[in-house]
Amino acid sequence: MNKNQCSFCGRKRNEVEMLVAGQEGFICETCIEQAHGIVKEGAKKDGSSPAQKLEDLKKPKVIKTYLDEYVIGQDQAKKQLSIAVYNHYKRLLHSKVENREVEIEKSNIIMIGETGTGKTLLAKTIARELNVPFCIVDATILTEAGYVGEDVESILSRLLMVADYDVEKAERGIVFIDEIDKIARKSDNPSITRDVSGEGVQQGLLKLLEGSIVNVPPQGGRKHPDQKYIQVNTQNILFIAGGAFDGIKEIIERRLNKQAIGFSAEKLNNTAEESYILSQINAIDLRKFGLIPELLGRFPIVTHLDALTKETMIRIMTEPKNSIVNQFVELFKMDGIKLEFTEGAIERIVEETIEKGLGARGLRGTTEKVLEDHMFSIGEHEEIILNADDIKIGS
Repeated sequence: MNKNQCSFCGRKRNEVEMLVAGQEGFICETCIEQAHGIVKEGAKKDGSSPAQKLEDLKKPKVIKTYLDEYVIGQDQAKKQLSIAVYNHYKRLLHSKVENREVEIEKSNIIMIGETGTGKTLLAKTIARELNVPFCIVDATILTEAGYVGEDVESILSRLLMVADYDVEKAERGIVFIDEIDKIARKSDNPSITRDVSGEGVQQGLLKLLEGSIVNVPPQGGRKHPDQKYIQVNTQNILFIAGGAFDGIKEIIERRLNKQAIGFSAEKLNNTAEESYILSQINAIDLRKFGLIPELLGRFPIVTHLDALTKETMIRIMTEPKNSIVNQFVELFKMDGIKLEFTEGAIERIVEETIEKGLGARGLRGTTEKVLEDHMFSIGEHEEIILNADDIKIGS
């Protein structure tokens, strides 16, 4: 091993800027750069980058089938999401075509549904299937520039972080803006005081959603004059927004009553059950709720998630690949213990969760509580069978 030359290209120490030492030799900065290029090229070939040709793109039915493995129910939302994502990445391929006459605009998506119905899970699962950078941002922490809180540009800081600061990669990513309903305008009348975490944030989001070149502070946080910015073009970033929109049902009902010419009140009440009412949602209702028209114009696709029934919750407990039952069975299996849930036990866990009103997200907490004593005294039994009687409601 010669300490004065690169073990790969043979350049002498005085011919290079640096020599990095390894266990069996030395490498210069030129060879490091070349090796990095080879690794990046290899990543593209082995499919760890998005599709480069239309034939490689996964069709909407294939995307939905993948979503079915992880998300139970919500067929309409999965169908709309699959189509929107497919069209978005098809649009990216189209943008590379030279001398194109038609410019295809992107279609951001807004998802409406109660807490725990699967909004975040859908977005997360679809990003994993497409192998693109994905980040979740909570809209409640955003404020207008100059106020305590985070600027809207911090959304892109997180996406960059996930993409290992590869700007090109980040510009093909997906951003999920959670709790979008919490930045709704507080009232229909413009306030004399500044609504710095409401309408102001909505206006700040407009340029990001539409597609523009944004100066992003690399470490997130507030902008200041000395900071170096990274320029990110948001034109090809897909934005998916989600929110519970508590109270939107009443807004839709009022509109339906006004428009229900020829309907008797009794007939309307029979037909307009919760899922039916939500399926009638449109931009008018979201505007009444407090989202500004300019923002709604940038979310052309509006989809809703149905409230979860007891039957759906039971399926969520058992059917997905990474279901809660499978997770805990695997956890106990690591200690050599066989864990089994009876149908009655699963039903009682679901009933307890529904009582708390936490949606599917609450199933894990309830299961943790049920298994608490068994996990504390782990190793004392080789087999645990959970029956309905073992689960005390309200415990």
